[in-house]
Amino acid sequence: MSSFTENPTISNLQKVVDDWITSEGGGYWPPLSMLAAILEELGEVSRALNFFERIKPPKNDQEIGDLGLELADLIISIVCVANYYKIDLSEKLIEKIEKIKIRDKNRFINLKK
Repeated sequence: MSSFTENPTISNLQKVVDDWITSEGGGYWPPLSMLAAILEELGEVSRALNFFERIKPPKNDQEIGDLGLELADLIISIVCVANYYKIDLSEKLIEKIEKIKIRDKNRFINLKK
């Protein structure tokens, strides 16, 4: 099994997650279950942001996680969906960034100081 720490790229992350899920994790969940996991992780990111931005304090019994780890959980959940559908996220991210650079080239021009 390859190590993400040795080669921290999106492609390698997809491979490491796939290797783990297929060998140790029992296989991928059904797509709607993976979507539920994404929404759960997004909720945890939202909770952490609300706490860190002092918008909404946690309930007495509510644990606030490490925002970075919560974001990592969300990314891994998204990687699982991409892997399930055999989507190369590196390729798609490059494609999307190129579209954004053209589409939004003047979008934020008035926001620059």
